[in-house]
Amino acid sequence: MSQLESFASIYQRASDRKGGDEGLESLLSGSLTEDEIGQYKDAELLSEMSKKVFQSGFVWRIVDHKWPAYQEAFFNFEPTKVLMLSPEQLQERASDTNLIRHMKKTMAIYDNALMAHDIALEHGSLAEYIGRWPAEEITDLWAVLKRRGTRLGGNTGPYFLRAIGKDTFLLTGDVQGYLTSHKLVDFGFSSKSGLKQVQGVFNAWQQESGRSLADISRILACSVGDNRV
Repeated sequence: MSQLESFASIYQRASDRKGGDEGLESLLSGSLTEDEIGQYKDAELLSEMSKKVFQSGFVWRIVDHKWPAYQEAFFNFEPTKVLMLSPEQLQERASDTNLIRHMKKTMAIYDNALMAHDIALEHGSLAEYIGRWPAEEITDLWAVLKRRGTRLGGNTGPYFLRAIGKDTFLLTGDVQGYLTSHKLVDFGFSSKSGLKQVQGVFNAWQQESGRSLADISRILACSVGDNRV
């Protein structure tokens, strides 16, 4: 691995590209606290998780437009109610023209409801489980979502976490490009070793700056790529 660039330098470059500190800071959204995430209902988390599964590789605007119909078709995503759906009922929903006709993603709603239900039995609630997870080990939570859930690998799990306010960085194209060009990762971004290296890089910047991983990720992305003001 190469020497790590100071986050102060990254911030200054991003600020210059975004019209100054005020312009850059306006692009940051921050994260929720452990207690705030713990206040979610697991049904809300399953809904957002399912939305991110459907948005992956699809037009987000269309998914957003259809989501009220999904809320109705899947009992507002209450996990125990979703788990009462039969295979035939799931097939009907996967063929419903009011929804998105995609059997595997529809089945993922059921599978992830089962994950949410099981984690709630083990840890009180999915919301509490996610809320308590330490940010300095966030890629391990990505791995849990991928292993125990369905279609939550790649960036889908991290995008879900970001959507609910859980502090996480994202491995967007700009972020991966920076880490690769600066030779900060020796392994693939989908490998356990590679993710451990990336986590270490972001932890170092977090310790230097005192900022959330989410803000660091966004600032890094703003410092590179074709995103000038």
